Amino acid sequence: MMNFTACHEEEIHIPGHIQSFGFLLGLDAATKTVKFYSENLRLLFNLQEEIFGKTIEELAGTFPQLIDSGVLAKINENTGEEYDWNIFKISVKWDFFHCIMYRVGENIFIEFEKIIEHLTVRSYIFSKYGKVGTPDSSQKIWNKLLDSVVELVDYERVMVYKFLPDGSGKVVAEKIKDGMESYLHLHYPESDIPRQARELYLMKKNRLFCNVYEEPVRILSKTEKKIDLTYCSVRAMSPIHGQYLKNMGVSSSFSTSIIVENKLWGLISCQNKEPKHIDLVNRVRAEVLTFMTANNYYAFKIEQKHKDSIDLSKRTAELKTEFLKYNNLKDSLFNNIELIKNTVSSDGLAIITGGELKTFGDVPSPETVHKISEWVIANSNENIYSNSSFVKQHKEKLGLEENASGILAAKWYATNNEMLIWFRKEYNEHIKWAGYEQTEPEKVNFYGDERLMISPRKSFEVFLEEIKGKCKLWQDKDLLAAERILTFILETSYTQTIQVKELNETLQNMNNELESFSFTISHDLATPLSVIKMNAQMLSNAYPEDLRIKDKILKITQEIDGMEVMMHNILELSRVKNADLKLERISTEQMIRKISYDAKLSFNSEHAEVTFNNFPDILADKTMIYQVFLNIINNAVKYSSHRENPQIVVTGTDEKDSVVYAISDNGIGISEEDSEKMFKVFRRMDNAKIFQGSGVGLSIVHRAMKRLGGSVTYESRINEGSTFYLTFQKPS
Repeated sequence: MMNFTACHEEEIHIPGHIQSFGFLLGLDAATKTVKFYSENLRLLFNLQEEIFGKTIEELAGTFPQLIDSGVLAKINENTGEEYDWNIFKISVKWDFFHCIMYRVGENIFIEFEKIIEHLTVRSYIFSKYGKVGTPDSSQKIWNKLLDSVVELVDYERVMVYKFLPDGSGKVVAEKIKDGMESYLHLHYPESDIPRQARELYLMKKNRLFCNVYEEPVRILSKTEKKIDLTYCSVRAMSPIHGQYLKNMGVSSSFSTSIIVENKLWGLISCQNKEPKHIDLVNRVRAEVLTFMTANNYYAFKIEQKHKDSIDLSKRTAELKTEFLKYNNLKDSLFNNIELIKNTVSSDGLAIITGGELKTFGDVPSPETVHKISEWVIANSNENIYSNSSFVKQHKEKLGLEENASGILAAKWYATNNEMLIWFRKEYNEHIKWAGYEQTEPEKVNFYGDERLMISPRKSFEVFLEEIKGKCKLWQDKDLLAAERILTFILETSYTQTIQVKELNETLQNMNNELESFSFTISHDLATPLSVIKMNAQMLSNAYPEDLRIKDKILKITQEIDGMEVMMHNILELSRVKNADLKLERISTEQMIRKISYDAKLSFNSEHAEVTFNNFPDILADKTMIYQVFLNIINNAVKYSSHRENPQIVVTGTDEKDSVVYAISDNGIGISEEDSEKMFKVFRRMDNAKIFQGSGVGLSIVHRAMKRLGGSVTYESRINEGSTFYLTFQKPS
């Protein structure tokens, strides 16, 4: 049965063969005995005996050149570091050969390759690198590199092939000779250079396929274990790749790896119609030039990022200033939504914070925005997430609309739904592909073993693919802008938190001073007021017949009574704020009835009718709840006392999770204009100024209900009356 091998499963690092332009001798690193060698080594050194298991010294008659050249004299020193190349020059049969020695794991490799050029000018690399220079665009960087590589290898087509995120590639620069078809800007599928080949390019930086029509040379080995030829310069190439090159109409191929930030960015790929060898020296020079240019390109990109950062700083300076104008993060974001949107090149922006959503520009529906934000929270651990085809990928699963394609999300909390989402519309792109992928398996000669494989494609005819469902790719500068705005958000949030903390500390100090002042004033004024009041009463008794004096003295005593009430209320307000709570089940009926009776007497409103409907128990503090009912019922009686028939109704209702008391009156009512100052201290309504009061009572009620875990609300119509609702916790 014929074996089937998928292209990505091919073990291209252990082919068991080398190319015919080279020779290979392998030693055991520990014993320095022969472990493997290429079959053509017999011809080069006229091997007449079996050499496995013997040292080179024992084979001095077979390998006199290695002994005489001194190559083996420092073998331990030269192979101490793994992958460390050592290149020598030796003479065999009146020809000169490059001799390369290095160690990989337990094996020492000694390669031989005939010298075909005698380039001895040591400054050659540096003069070529001087040509590369520091151009002002990445395209110029690659074009200058190609100029130098063309001179080194003299192949008919030399290209810069860039790998894309999905493993496919694109030709971004090219130099060709007359008669060669241009591949510039063409795309190639991932299968043309599969994963394992890309991994090899990271380890072995240059690779020559000298002649696709030459038969490879078998490696003879002492062990059954296949020899790893990853770092071998003369390693045989994949038969699949050989057929691929034949289908392209070329006989020779050479490439060097473009490594940027330790990642395989792309390749310098060279092709020639006729078989053409490249001397080892020029291959190494091409590799070094490529390495230097990759560093040059990286420096260029860093410089571009720096320029983008400076430009972004200028554009975001205004935004940062605007952020700090507001007291909270939500206002900073919502009031600057257009500026934030325009900082990143986008069609629309959604801001989600504090449970609220605000959008600007072309964005999906609120429902879709929330679905996207929930997905980002659940599936992305990064603060910045970008996807150019998010809607296409998740449309059916999440039920998304199609009026957006790509998203760039920036979140400032890992788990909370607090984020910015920029949107981009779909961008119809047309990609030029260099032919169709082969899909049908065919029989392939695999070093004499016939296998069933997906054969290399035969068609390189250009065709256009229309890409839908994607937006223009988010660039590094877009991500940088999002990161910068995210920094502003965190800085603003921190600054506002500090401001709030400082304000709270200031208010706390002021409150403490106010409370101290309240106690001091109440204590220090109590005695003088009592003395004044007593003397006023004595004067009144001294002039019983003088009505004018008695009227003046009455006004004095009334003002003193008002001051005493105000001091009492101020003290109660402080007590409500600071008193320790003791929550317990409280029966309210007796307390409410007594407060109502006393209020009628206090405000000379004995004719007022007070109606009681139900008295459910509540969970509260006994002292604090007395102050609540005292102030609410007193107000109801007081502000309805000028009516001909004052009506007060107290109704308790047992709700599902709470107890609500409603206290209604038919008094003067409250205007809508006064609603904002209802519960503020020392604030009195305009229509209430004919009644005696301090403006503190409702503040006491509001603070007390808040501390009790309840609330106070009201409904009112001017000149018709008011109803106050007290909501308490329900006792268990």
